[in-house]
Amino acid sequence: MKNIFFKGQVLWSMIDANRHLRHSAYSDLCTQARNNLMIHIGLSVNECAKYGIAPILFREETIFHREIKMDEKISVAVEMTKHTITNNRFSITHFVYKADGTKSATVNVDGAWFDLKTRKLTILPENIVKLISQIPKNENYIEE
Repeated sequence: MKNIFFKGQVLWSMIDANRHLRHSAYSDLCTQARNNLMIHIGLSVNECAKYGIAPILFREETIFHREIKMDEKISVAVEMTKHTITNNRFSITHFVYKADGTKSATVNVDGAWFDLKTRKLTILPENIVKLISQIPKNENYIEE
């Protein structure tokens, strides 16, 4: 397992009536992993606010492989799968692993960058593009 940006324990509040990790908890965990990744590359929420930008998602897809139960230890890897330089749209894949390394889920998101003042999509300044280039790339990474 590489590119791990979140490790933790499944909490009681994350469990559904089937006694396994509820579907929306996968999104929450992956969002935290992305946030940790952004901090790691120097682009925290506060840093984004200085530039008046924020990432937004257009699509999120979860593919379930193996169930996760309460109290299990998990980790989440984050990799960029696509980046369109001209308009800064991106695709990111997350891999959710059980403690033994079994892949439990794959979560794919597509997004772009949003100007918090104009409330429209925006192009990133060059110094931010350089930070984004530090995001780990998937083996099938595409740059356009």
